[in-house]
Amino acid sequence: MKYLQPLAACLLALGFATQAYSGNATTTGSLQVEPPTLIALGFDWTIEGDDNRNARVAVAYRRKGTQDWSTGLDLLRLQREETYVRNSLDYIAPNLFSGSLLDLQEDTDYEVRLTLTDPDGVSGEATRTLTAHTRAEPMPAAGGRVLHVYPPGYTGPRQEPSYSGLLEAYFLTGLGGDWSRASPARVHAGDTLLMHAGVYLSKHDHYSHELNSKYTTCCGTPWDGTYYLTQKGTATQPIAIVAAGDGEVIFDGDNNTVLFNLMAGDHHYFEGITFRNTGIAIEAGQKDIAGAKGLTVKRSRFVDIGTAIHSDWSGSSGFYIADNDLLGRESLDYLATWYAVKPWVDRPDFLERGKMKSFYAVSIYGQGHVMAYNRVRGFHDGLDHATYGMPDGYPNTPADRMPVAIDIYNNDISVMHDNCIEADGSARNVRVMRNRCFNAVLGGMSPQPVFGGPVYFIRNLVYNGWWGPVKIHGEPSGIYYFNNTYIGEFKQLMPVSNMHLRNNLILGQQTQPRVFSLDTFTNYTTSDYNGFRPNTGSKEAFAWNSPPFEEVRNYYHDRKAPGLAGQTAPLVQRAFASLKDYAKATGQDQHSRLVDFDIFVNAPMPDFSDVTHVVPVDSIDLRLRKGAVAIDAGTVLPNVTDGFLGKAPDLGAYEFGAPLPHYGPR
Repeated sequence: MKYLQPLAACLLALGFATQAYSGNATTTGSLQVEPPTLIALGFDWTIEGDDNRNARVAVAYRRKGTQDWSTGLDLLRLQREETYVRNSLDYIAPNLFSGSLLDLQEDTDYEVRLTLTDPDGVSGEATRTLTAHTRAEPMPAAGGRVLHVYPPGYTGPRQEPSYSGLLEAYFLTGLGGDWSRASPARVHAGDTLLMHAGVYLSKHDHYSHELNSKYTTCCGTPWDGTYYLTQKGTATQPIAIVAAGDGEVIFDGDNNTVLFNLMAGDHHYFEGITFRNTGIAIEAGQKDIAGAKGLTVKRSRFVDIGTAIHSDWSGSSGFYIADNDLLGRESLDYLATWYAVKPWVDRPDFLERGKMKSFYAVSIYGQGHVMAYNRVRGFHDGLDHATYGMPDGYPNTPADRMPVAIDIYNNDISVMHDNCIEADGSARNVRVMRNRCFNAVLGGMSPQPVFGGPVYFIRNLVYNGWWGPVKIHGEPSGIYYFNNTYIGEFKQLMPVSNMHLRNNLILGQQTQPRVFSLDTFTNYTTSDYNGFRPNTGSKEAFAWNSPPFEEVRNYYHDRKAPGLAGQTAPLVQRAFASLKDYAKATGQDQHSRLVDFDIFVNAPMPDFSDVTHVVPVDSIDLRLRKGAVAIDAGTVLPNVTDGFLGKAPDLGAYEFGAPLPHYGPR
């Protein structure tokens, strides 16, 4: 079976009829290259027609200057009938093809060839060849001005030009309190503020604290103790605030609300800084108000904070958040949740332990963001795309305000009240890859909702998540699950559209009757080449609930009744005791197989006799054991399983015999 066959061919092969439409031929429209990230490129190609969904777009690519072409995943077909109606959200997917190239080299030119074919005919340009460039990792400007910053009160030798406190360097003077807004800025694009070791602490509750040196170790902030950085750098000439390398540089918020406000400051760059003792360490945007572009935070530490980095301003773009250690205020000794669901709500300590001390580590909206190689512990949520709501002015959203082209990869996340990663509220080409998620109570990774997709979940691990590895809510559309290792049942809160699963390991952990239960509005949702461990004693191990198979899709949303989310004709309910019966009746997972925990080197089924128990990450080894039935049991997925070992790709996140990914700071 070819990878993700076009709908008509797939349904006919399974013995199902397809609906007849008058606009089956395809007319090609505009092609857009989304903002590049360091390792990925995204493309959107609008079309008209193809009502029977049998067109496809093949992808080939190569580094510019090389001869051989490589194959990428076909672009995903979005259909305008894919809808989402829920309270204030009212979305209809556009008619287009969309998709990504993955794991590219940074700062590199690529030639890309997209070829659209349709048995019913193609009008317009059917082959498009273009050159696109991946982004470089942000760096301080080479050859820029260097300003040396020392903690106020420092009496040792100095390098010049030198300043006492960050704001004395950033502005012409560092006056606080009443005078904190008076001084014009000193810095400009390309400057590096080299921070020397010490604690930068503003006692903001002392009147005229910039003069009262007996009670302060820093100066220049207003009475809220917030650093308002308002100058603008550029992508190649950022304003860099970098540790000098002579010891730890600590910005202490004195338990204030916001430590750094960058809502008016584009292209600021932080490296090697410790942020502590504050509600929000970096506030970079507020919806419908203002926000920043090009924020970089690298190799820094966040300790005793409510939120590390936040922006839900739709114009935010190009953030690079990498190699940081983010530690929230939640206990790392036990698991708790805010959600009043059994068995948690029955615990006598539910109300006390369920109080949120830290919300999310990072939550950002926009496009072109990268969150990579971070260690995240002790929050409600880990790394999130901010939920936001409908894209601005939808369906006429300006291109620079669409939430697209976001990468979340190689992060190490543990002890979450809710989710490790959320792709909530995103639209297209979000890539969630090679993340390790342990000890997340209410669903390891969440798409609620996704507006059309694709969102890629590739080679992620989830272990010791009582709710399960996924939280599918909000009727998302356009989701890929490829080569994930999911310990826990795959279940949903709401139906999906246009979702596809390949090469996953999904092992039941006895917290739900069904190991795999999928509700979908579209009969072009597909699943195959997976490994399942049904729960012992389950009489309904599998379920596939969709419209009648003779219908391509079926929504029946009542748009005259706002707030009545999910008003649909009932999906046909189909439950099965065995994988064999499920595959025969639905045509799905015909190449999938049964597995058990003995396929792993060392990964027993999680023990939920104490649901608060935290599993040490290093105590579990989810590599495949030699001879495991998951080895060579997968299917080839271009640009995902390239370089597989053996006769075929393996199931799950780890290819047997291949090096393990690196999780967390490098």
